[in-house]
Amino acid sequence: MPQVSLEDAAARLPQLIAEVNQGEEVVLTQDSLPVALLVAVAVTEPQRGRRKAGTAKGMGYMTADFDAPIEDFAEFD
Repeated sequence: MPQVSLEDAAARLPQLIAEVNQGEEVVLTQDSLPVALLVAVAVTEPQRGRRKAGTAKGMGYMTADFDAPIEDFAEFD
């Protein structure tokens, strides 16, 4: 894991970002002491726009006896 001073990192940030995007981790140092770790952010799925109401219409259903009493709870009536 390479170590880079803050001053050097500021001068070559685009290059460091490219390295990080390839899986490398970079330790940033100040006065030869580690102060930060530069790592890539894992993106699991692309950003999407706002959700639209009604897009799942017709995908679910309720049985005819949906609101019928449940036998397991008969003793609590």
